[in-house]
This record gives sequence, C-alpha cells and structure tokens, in this order.
Amino acid sequence: MNAFFWILGSGLLMSAIALSGSITLVLKQKTLDKILLPLVAFAAGSLIGGALFHMLPVAIEQIGDTHLVFLCVAGGFIAFLALEQFMHWRHCHRKHVDLKEPVTYLILIADGLHNFIGGLAVGGVFLIDIKLGISTWLAAAAHEVPQELGDFGVLIKGGWKKRKALLFNVISGLTFLAGGMAVYFASAELEINTDFLIPFGAGDFIYIGASDLIPQVNKEATIRGNIIHYSSFVMGLALLYVLSQILK
Repeated sequence: MNAFFWILGSGLLMSAIALSGSITLVLKQKTLDKILLPLVAFAAGSLIGGALFHMLPVAIEQIGDTHLVFLCVAGGFIAFLALEQFMHWRHCHRKHVDLKEPVTYLILIADGLHNFIGGLAVGGVFLIDIKLGISTWLAAAAHEVPQELGDFGVLIKGGWKKRKALLFNVISGLTFLAGGMAVYFASAELEINTDFLIPFGAGDFIYIGASDLIPQVNKEATIRGNIIHYSSFVMGLALLYVLSQILK
C-alpha cells in the first residue's frame, strides 16, 4: 500500500476519533472527571515519546545535518506557540471555563487549524517512512481522544445540539485529512522535499505535550492522584518506546 492510501486512511480514522466525544453523553460527570486527566497524562507521554523515540532518530538519519534537524524542531515548537497565541485558546484547558456560544466557534476554528497542521506533519512523515508514519499517527491519535472528550462537552454546554456538535467535530477532524492530502499532492506536483516535516512535527508534539498537557496533570493535590497521572505519563512514553522497537 503506497503513501497515498496510508494518508487517506489515517486521515479518515483521525476524523472518526472526533466521535469519541459522544462518550460524554453516557458517562457520569464523576466518571469522566476520573478518567480525563489520566488520559491527558497518557497523551502527553505518547506525544513526547513519539517525538523522542520515533521522529527525531529518523530525522537525524534522513537529513544528516543535526543542527538543521534541531532547527526544524525549534521551528515546529514556536509555530504551535504562535498558533496558540493567535487563537487565544489552549487545548485541553476547558474544564472550568464559563462558556458562551462564540467561544465554541473559536474552539472549532482552533481545532481545525491544529488538525490541518498535524495532517501536514503526519502526511509528510508517511511520504518518507510508512512505519514511522504509523507510530506518529498513533501518538497524535492518543492526544486527540482526551481533547475530543473535552471539545464535545464544551459544545454541548455552549448550547449546541448533540448531532450538530458531533457533525462539526467530525468536520474539524477532516482538516487533518486535508492537511495530509495537501502535503501529498504538493510533494508530487512540486517535488518538494518533505524530510523537514519530521523534526518540525516532533517540535509540534513536544510543545503540545509539555506546554498544553503536562500543566494540566501536575497540579494534583493528592499523592494518589499524582501517582496515577505520573504512571499514565510513563505508560504513554513506554508504549511509544516499545513501538519504536517493534516497528524497526
């Protein structure tokens, strides 16, 4: 199977993950509160593990110039910093916000742009190495699940009907596919070298994990809660390390 079908399939699956938010309709709030932060911690470990154990080693091997690799990592990091500052919204920081309808549109716009850039990065990785693309997608997907749970709850609380919230969440997720297709056809038509997207994507992953997700799980007041969140983070990190060995 060539890169086009991998990008297409991974994009459609990422959009389907948006449906995971509907779980919030059947879970009690107390249950959701218990699982959401451990999921966020697991996602943080997965993203950082994907960057450290998968993307950076391959980027150094493919590009060769270590300084250029880390310059691209820095570029990915500051690109997402700029994105967040522009959108005035931090992913997964929505639990205690006083929600109003305009804010829900801002969430969808920010998520759509975030997914599009993620699609560019993951699609570029698939063009270079299918196995690396799979592990990169898995790390990105781990982040999407807790985010979508939060997003869907925000839309419902912000006055959206359930079906409309699901539909627009899926549409927002489809921008991941759009990003993947954009980089695929741009590479084919313009013969663009997409190697730089691997370290650029690694910078994105490190930023999201370290800046967006970890701050949400390191403020727990109880020892038990801290142990659960720390263990979840390490599990995410360990899973991506194991995958890096399996997919060699």
